[in-house]
Amino acid sequence: MGRLAVFNQKGGVGKTTTALNLAAALRRRGQSPLLIDLDPQGHLSHVHNPTRVEVAHSLFAFYQDAIPLQQLQRPWEAIGHLIPSHQQMMKVDSIFGKGPAVLNRLRHGLDVLEKAEGVRPTLIDCCPYVGVLSLNAIFAADVVLIPVSTDFLSLQAAEEMARTLDLLEPVLKRKLGRRYLLTRFDRRRKMSGEILVRMNERFGEDVCKTVIAENVSIAESPAYNRDVFHHAQASHGAQDYLALCDELMGQGLV
Repeated sequence: MGRLAVFNQKGGVGKTTTALNLAAALRRRGQSPLLIDLDPQGHLSHVHNPTRVEVAHSLFAFYQDAIPLQQLQRPWEAIGHLIPSHQQMMKVDSIFGKGPAVLNRLRHGLDVLEKAEGVRPTLIDCCPYVGVLSLNAIFAADVVLIPVSTDFLSLQAAEEMARTLDLLEPVLKRKLGRRYLLTRFDRRRKMSGEILVRMNERFGEDVCKTVIAENVSIAESPAYNRDVFHHAQASHGAQDYLALCDELMGQGLV
């Protein structure tokens, strides 16, 4: 049971979808995870509540006003809890710079939260670029889950992610766990198989055995403000995310 950052420098690879549905799968396995929306776009927060949260009740208040994370978390009946984002989060880079204090702020905040409420699976949905916010997630995480859709640009982005994480390890002074998750996998397309082969050649055991197939239910469920289980429990998409959950739980990563 640990902290998992869902991150890729490329958008459109299923980052928020994976954070949402992996958390929902954890709930179905008896856990009560915490989701943290670290993306100023706030897509995850919108699924939870289409009405925009006030900035004083968002994660920005943790950075701007040192409001404890415990006070910012909101119950999410289908999952556990969420700490929502806000558009003001995009100012964090320019306001706080990139010193060690701000880069470790989320880690320290989670330490305090876990001391008060106990350890639980924590999933951090990151913004799709390397900046203060995504570095906060990486510094706080035990493992980084990197969704990679089945196209060659996404594979290139995964290789860039590997280099980025390698460069950060001397700063972190620890080995940073990582898993690469293939998303939008279509067995009918030759390219999907080619990407999977290249992923295994490049990243070996760090590639998840589970793949997330292209699935209508996964794609449409956020439009109904639901995870895939509440939208279409019997769908292949729901079963894929449950399999991913079981794989990561079996490895002690969530």
